[in-house]
Amino acid sequence: MDGKEAFYKKLQWQLEETTQFPSDYLFKFIVPTTDNQVDDVKNLFNDNGAVINTKKSKTGKYVSVSIVLNVENATTIISYYQKAEKIKGIISL
Repeated sequence: MDGKEAFYKKLQWQLEETTQFPSDYLFKFIVPTTDNQVDDVKNLFNDNGAVINTKKSKTGKYVSVSIVLNVENATTIISYYQKAEKIKGIISL
């Protein structure tokens, strides 16, 4: 089992132990502003009724993206994180 697989397995266990589904879940990401990463993150969540807020850093090099989405289970959360990690320069919080 590689590091990412172990991380997601542990995260799924923690989510199932601490969250009653369906539930609103807060996703937080930091992305650079060099390309269209903010749009990429928004597009990942937009079609699902997500509430998306953004805030630029003081220097304007990064954008904080907060997304609240109602999810059915921990597997759905993991799926979004796995899709998001393909976005260039993204940091998941």
